[in-house]
Amino acid sequence: MKQLYCFLLVFAISSVSNAQTGYLLRPERVFDGQAMHDNWVVWTQGTKIMAAGEAESLPDESRQAESIEFPGATLLPGLIEGHSHLFLHPYDETSWNDQVLKEPRSFRTARAVKSAEQTLLAGFTTVRDLGTEGAEYDDVGLKKAIDEGIIPGPRMIVATRALIASGSYGPNGFSSDFAVPQGAEEADGHDNLIRAVRTQIGKGADLIKIYADYRWGPNGEARPTFSEEEIRLIVETARSSGRPVVAHASTAEGMRRAINGGVETIEHGDGGTADIWKIMKDKKVALCPTLAAGDAISQYRGWRKGRDPEPARLTEKRKSFKQALDAGVTIVMGGDVGVYSHGTNVREMILMVDYGMKPLDVLKSATSGNARIFHQETRIGAIQPGLLADLIVVSGNPAMDISAIGKVEMVMKDGKIFKKH
Repeated sequence: MKQLYCFLLVFAISSVSNAQTGYLLRPERVFDGQAMHDNWVVWTQGTKIMAAGEAESLPDESRQAESIEFPGATLLPGLIEGHSHLFLHPYDETSWNDQVLKEPRSFRTARAVKSAEQTLLAGFTTVRDLGTEGAEYDDVGLKKAIDEGIIPGPRMIVATRALIASGSYGPNGFSSDFAVPQGAEEADGHDNLIRAVRTQIGKGADLIKIYADYRWGPNGEARPTFSEEEIRLIVETARSSGRPVVAHASTAEGMRRAINGGVETIEHGDGGTADIWKIMKDKKVALCPTLAAGDAISQYRGWRKGRDPEPARLTEKRKSFKQALDAGVTIVMGGDVGVYSHGTNVREMILMVDYGMKPLDVLKSATSGNARIFHQETRIGAIQPGLLADLIVVSGNPAMDISAIGKVEMVMKDGKIFKKH
């Protein structure tokens, strides 16, 4: 008992000491959210970044911090996942329909807890989670449990239920005699849309997600859902509370309505055209291309990546992504993770490079870029004094080889180390 008491006393003193002096992190290089710097060190104290730069430029107090060296490694801001579904898991394990209709919400929440931890340990300290897909407002509770330190996970920006036009989403294909639970909230017209937006906000939504089009055409093809006027109403209602609206949209017309209606990001954007990219550029609407989701789904359908020719769908996606890049559209790093395994979020970053983006630009997108687009730039996304100490260390140099971003040596969130090799 005496030995246990001594251990706890030493641990408590050590914890207080670390809180007071913090950490002095010494990697080979530092990516600050915009540029790479050799021979920088970063000093954290409590939950904040105190200073960053060459060692001799830091305040004398930093020398009292616990020094940790990471030879050959790169230190970066914590990565920001732009399109996640923590309440989904890969479709080759369980189909989307069966997840929504057959998996109890308690079971889905338990799985989401594990998925949140896997996401954090992979270096993603923040996620924009774009809909619970039938799990109601359970993302709000998950976010609260993480914020209060009950479970480990990334800080969450949540969309709760998301909004769909009646009859447009799913699960579908069932007898019209039965009302099947939907993967998002159905709402139409002036009063119902205002009520739905305000209800989601009141329940804890940080943003509103809409489905501006979906696969409800006569032959199952994607067609627009909400009218431009309905989208504008949703945006005005959400904006009055300080919240943005984002849109799932894969057709040119669905994208056009969403952009003109005032959304801030387009999710997927497969059917973008030169005119659409120009409007997005002019109106400063960002694209979250979700490359990894299409790549994963193609493999679930039998494509043997690296052996078979690339499916036409992916070839077209490659072309549209390049067109958006060439047009100067701002790119959100977000892969629709949940379609594939949580904790493998880096798949999107690797594909962004494969599809034509420079590695340094991908790093910017996943840090300072996403922070700015998600209105979080005063808190996260860069290595600057006063910002939260959300930091990761990876082996190698991801600006030279983007796959290095998956070799995580350390994860720090709010100044607390969750992973250290």
